[in-house]
Amino acid sequence: MSIELRTVSKRFGEVVAVNNVSFTVQEGELLALLGPSGGGKTTVLRMIAGLELPTHGDIFVRGERVNDISVQKRNIGFVFQNYALFKNMNVFKNIAFGLKIKKWKKREIKSRVAELLELLGLEGLEKRFPHQLSGGQRQRVAIARALAPKPSVLLLDEPFGAVDAKIRQELREWLVRLHSDLNVTTLFVTHDQEEAMEVSNRIVIFSRGNLEQIGTPREVYEEPSNEFVARFIGVMNVLDVQVHKGVARVDELEFPVPDRPEGQQLRIGFRPFAVQVSPDPTQYRYPGIIRHTFFLGIMMRVEVELPSGLILRARMTKEEYVQLGLHEGQKVSILIRSYRILRGESEPLSPEIMAADKGPGAYGAGI
Repeated sequence: MSIELRTVSKRFGEVVAVNNVSFTVQEGELLALLGPSGGGKTTVLRMIAGLELPTHGDIFVRGERVNDISVQKRNIGFVFQNYALFKNMNVFKNIAFGLKIKKWKKREIKSRVAELLELLGLEGLEKRFPHQLSGGQRQRVAIARALAPKPSVLLLDEPFGAVDAKIRQELREWLVRLHSDLNVTTLFVTHDQEEAMEVSNRIVIFSRGNLEQIGTPREVYEEPSNEFVARFIGVMNVLDVQVHKGVARVDELEFPVPDRPEGQQLRIGFRPFAVQVSPDPTQYRYPGIIRHTFFLGIMMRVEVELPSGLILRARMTKEEYVQLGLHEGQKVSILIRSYRILRGESEPLSPEIMAADKGPGAYGAGI
């Protein structure tokens, strides 16, 4: 393994920023630290870099405990959210800065900087100053500077947060290609779920200093470990229901929940993909009216209001929406193909995806 955290905690006075966190990062892995602001992800990154010291626990890099090793000796490249480029230095000198500190020979510095300029698509920009560069170019210079000393680990704190959506998408694709070419163990902090899902091999999800789940993008989306993860990764319809005679009910909706005690309060969750919409108001059990549609590129989000006033969110492709002839104000019927029983944020989800018998009111397989 390349990095390991063992029961690491960090306190700032009475505030617990990171609480008893343990995970490993494999050699050459691209790992995302994902969570809302204040979740502890940047603090974890800074402790790995040596910019913060753990209050408790140990950090290992390539099998070596680094708690007492200085930032300069950890051989870790760090890219800050605001780039932190030297305004009075041109691109060449910014990239070469760390190499000069490490007393590389001039010939070696020139060769290494030229190599990085080509690798990161910055040829011809070496004499420009930061204010003469675009946001995307400045970010690539910052990454080039971090890569210059050939670090064993690259850490990125919200690397694409300061650029617009188009440049952010380009940088995501570029980071994946760069990581594939260099195979440097890389951790990056983000609060953007889509970014983490698209870029990383695995995702570590934080909330209020706690590690909630670690897994591949598919695992954390399809098999969330608790309600926080289920809500934070993607979109989920969440309903509070009560059990009566083996069925959980809220307004007109019913969900079979065998073996649940009478009167128990539950929380049901299902992804928008699990809501199937028919233009025939009588095809499925629950009638409704399309109140809003949202164009999301190749996808459409559809909000359906049931007779009780309950709003459910469905999602489908643009082609499916057109083929079904759907439009706002239209009377439709819906089928909820599958659902999960949710619990509290710190408790696990029901391990199974619940389904009812096949029929007009069925909740069929698949989420």
